[in-house]
Order: sequence, then C-alpha cells, then structure tokens
Amino acid sequence: MRGLHHLKRISIVRSLFTFSNTTSPGALTTRRSLYSLSRLLSSTPNAAGGCYRETPSLQSPWSAVQRRGVKVNAIQLRAGNVIERTGRTFRVVEAEHKQQGRGGASIQVELRDVDTGNKLNLRFGSEESVEKVFVEEKSFTCLYTEGDTAFLIEPNTFEQVEVPLDIFGKAAVYLKEEMKVQLQLYDGRALSASIPKHITCTVVETQDPMKGLTSAPRYKRALLDNGSTIQVPSYLEAGEKIVINTEDDSFVKRDNK
Repeated sequence: MRGLHHLKRISIVRSLFTFSNTTSPGALTTRRSLYSLSRLLSSTPNAAGGCYRETPSLQSPWSAVQRRGVKVNAIQLRAGNVIERTGRTFRVVEAEHKQQGRGGASIQVELRDVDTGNKLNLRFGSEESVEKVFVEEKSFTCLYTEGDTAFLIEPNTFEQVEVPLDIFGKAAVYLKEEMKVQLQLYDGRALSASIPKHITCTVVETQDPMKGLTSAPRYKRALLDNGSTIQVPSYLEAGEKIVINTEDDSFVKRDNK
C-alpha cells in the first residue's frame, strides 16, 4: 500500500514539471493545485491509520555532523554563516568590515538567534575567533512564490519545502519559477538561501533623457520585469533582455540568446 502511495506521489509531481512549460492562462493554477495534492500524498499514515501527517522534511544524518564546530577568525565571517556563542546558535545576517587606522581591522556583525529569532549586534577585533558551525547545502528548484513564502522542490527526490522569502535577503526580488536555488540547512532547518549570481531580466521601462543636457548620460534608470529599478547603460531600450548581477544589482551585459 505504501509503495502504491509513493508511486502516486511521484506521478503527480512529474505532472507538475510537465505543466511547468505550459504558457496557458491556467498553467500556474494547475501547477499550484498539483503541488498541493502531491504534498498531501507525501504524508504518511499514522499508527491509527486513516489520518495523515506530513512527512518531516530536511532531516538527515548531516545534523549530527553540523554540531562539530571549528574555530575561525571572526574577520572571515560572511552573511549566511552559522556560529555558536555562549551556548546558543546564531546565523550571520550581515557582516561589515571596518578599518580603524592603526588600531587594525574589525568586523561588525548582525546575528539572529536560530531558536528565538532575536537579533544581536557585535563587533569583533582582527584577532578574535568564533566557533563556526558547518551547514549542509542542497539544491532546489523554485515552484512559485506566494505572499512571503517560496515553494521549492528537490528535483531528484521530489522533496518539497516551504521557506520564508526573507532568507533570500534582498535577492528575493529576483526569485521566479523554475529558478535553481541553494538552501543552507542547519539541524534540518533552512537558515539562508541564495540564487544564481547572474540572471536574465527584461527591461520594462527606461528613464527619459533630461531636457537641456548637451550630452547623453552614460547610465539611466530602468524598471525591470520583477519590479526592481537599476542603473543601465543609456543605449538600452524597453523590451531588451539583460543579464543582472544579483549580488550588487548591477548591469552585466545584454542577453544575446
């Protein structure tokens, strides 16, 4: 019975990917319906039978390994890193390096408690060390976003997860269907996520040239199809596809595909 249940789940999720290339108006609704149904089938019967509970996701033996930290220089910390301090586990939200003249370098970090969500701001000197915790990184495909949630699927195992958009940081604005993303997991929980460094966007609208200028400016503002605004070369026009660096929201080149 469980084998038949598993086969039904895989069949439905595969149907989801078949519909992912459909451009009809009802394609998105169909994909979401299939996702919801496949998620229901991914649950397993409880001991009493008849009732279902969702199968826990993102659990693996890696959790035990992750608790073995290693001492690193605090200057090496980056956003997304996980550290242990005073018996608690924190994720690095932001890390800003500062130069203090003859006093040497330091780093200002914003931390978020993994368990409570509370934030903490600390400054570390160049000689201070912290205990960095290893995280597991897994690849997923974005199914769709809704509200403040991203719905992802692991393409090989069809493992499905829901994660808050804010773990993508400012890059969440670029998230879209069928995009390959990376989740950084600690103890079975998604703490941070990243998207490809370079993605393609479409220019929807560009800034009109200002009257009275004797020469055209090198750059102008452009509105992209994801709603964000960036600086692009003045020769670009609406309708063109361009490659964006998602780390700093900068124009890279025209997409000539």
